[in-house]
Amino acid sequence: MTKDNQKIALVASDTQTAQAAATALKECYDFVPVNEADVVVVLGGDGFILHFIHDIMPHKASIFGMNKGTVGFLLNDYHKDGLMDRIKASTSVTLHPLRMTAETENGEMIEALAINEVSLLRQTRQTAKIRILVDGKVRMEELVCDGILLSTPAGSTAYNLSAHGPIIPMKAEIMAMTPISAFRPRRWKGALLPQNSVVTFEVIHPEKRPVSAVADTLEVRHITRVNIKQDRSIKINLLFDSHHTLEERILNEQFIN
Repeated sequence: MTKDNQKIALVASDTQTAQAAATALKECYDFVPVNEADVVVVLGGDGFILHFIHDIMPHKASIFGMNKGTVGFLLNDYHKDGLMDRIKASTSVTLHPLRMTAETENGEMIEALAINEVSLLRQTRQTAKIRILVDGKVRMEELVCDGILLSTPAGSTAYNLSAHGPIIPMKAEIMAMTPISAFRPRRWKGALLPQNSVVTFEVIHPEKRPVSAVADTLEVRHITRVNIKQDRSIKINLLFDSHHTLEERILNEQFIN
């Protein structure tokens, strides 16, 4: 399938602005159902496109987002005109999600995928105590904190950046491990890990200090242990205008005053 004869689908969030934009596009272009599409045009914000990516992951369609939300970091600017030409000229970025396997206090094993990050968060006023292993080796016996996260390059400008983690270029084959309000060791700022690392977080005294694990937006409560690794068998293709690629946006974020 060449870019000249791709089948295009359209989905939009339920906000008034996104629905109005979808109506305008439908008057100008012919769209097919999502399950028949080579490219899906997504109208909404970052939260909506993340939800849609999770929904579409079994499907192989590329995604061309247009911002009808707030920040729109993962989306292009909205323009009604020239949509097909923009898609043909777009630059593709391939993302591989993180696969989280969380074990709960009752022994249940729950798997989930994350495009941005997997985060562990304390559930009560008690600080969390977490043991950190990388590739089966204990790297930190006890981190006392509000939480900790593991971020992909694409997610490094989201929660990771708010937690004072590093911004990672898209071509860097690394992940960011970033503590959230670390109490002890107080000066630990986190770590950069190879993308093929297997990370394990073990909750110390989970009955007294309960912790939840969140893969993007899916929360698993009362966990005892979480394993995280990149799943390279899953490919998510995001399309960006060639003059404003995701890599360029991530680079720009490092020079914002």
